[in-house]
Amino acid sequence: MRILSGIQPSGALHLGNYYGMMRRALMLQNEGEAVYFIADYHALTTVHDAKALRENVWHVAAAFLACGLDPRRSLLFRQSAVPEVHELAWLLSIVTPVGLLERCHSYKDKIARGIQASHGLFAYPVLMAADILLYQADRVPVGKDQKQHIEVARDLAMKFNHIFGEVFRVPEPDIQETVAVVPGLDGQKMSKSYRNTIELFCSAKATEKKIMAIKTDSTPVEAPKPIEGSLLIAFYRLVATADELQEWIASMQRGGIGYGEYKRQLAAKLNQALEPIRERYLYYENHRDEVWDILKEGGVRARGLAKETLERAREVTGIS
Repeated sequence: MRILSGIQPSGALHLGNYYGMMRRALMLQNEGEAVYFIADYHALTTVHDAKALRENVWHVAAAFLACGLDPRRSLLFRQSAVPEVHELAWLLSIVTPVGLLERCHSYKDKIARGIQASHGLFAYPVLMAADILLYQADRVPVGKDQKQHIEVARDLAMKFNHIFGEVFRVPEPDIQETVAVVPGLDGQKMSKSYRNTIELFCSAKATEKKIMAIKTDSTPVEAPKPIEGSLLIAFYRLVATADELQEWIASMQRGGIGYGEYKRQLAAKLNQALEPIRERYLYYENHRDEVWDILKEGGVRARGLAKETLERAREVTGIS
């Protein structure tokens, strides 16, 4: 079984990136052949500073390694190291209905937030489909917000196979519903666009400061605290065991403890969970060339896989 996932290098990684996709993706290293890429072509729809993009690529690669990616078992590479992805995107685009792209909520959401309506932004799902199908992925761990794009990839794989002959595996999304969408500090989805993030590699003090700033209601210290829709519980769920979570909720329902104390407990729990990966990240900060070497080697190996799929696609379409 081949597992594939990717992430855009569009800025500092946050808890939503880690708990929404990265942690699940890395757990799957033990279940099959894992392929992870850094989507620098996709990032160009919003990042137009070359120096910043290169730095972001390094940051994401170091984050994957710090979070537990084993380059001896898994592929890690830059999307741009495999130019075959663009030829496959074109071959897929000839079977892509315009209406399918017009219905993609990610495009409509970004336009609504003021991002320029470029062809790259509109055709984003086709390139993402090429990212997935090029490596014959069986499972794709993603956050819930990306599920529609996996459905597009599935549709295009089946349509291409029907018209030209069997070339692509039809991938399955792998979504953990309990943490599929990680909330931000304002209750919306955690996103750099909303400026509501907790950075994955910020200091413990900075994490605590952000947690302490979360807005809560005016429930008195002695009174039971509302459970439904509680941001504090949503964050605690990310790092607690089932028993710890139930105990924490029971404490809030009893009353007698103020929100300030619950925030301090939450910040301590988060920092305890993140401390090991933050320490490993510091190692890579001091060994930057090691990260680039891993990306370079991964790109060579990934291109070997890509050429096999593209040659088959070229053959059935008559291009070869």
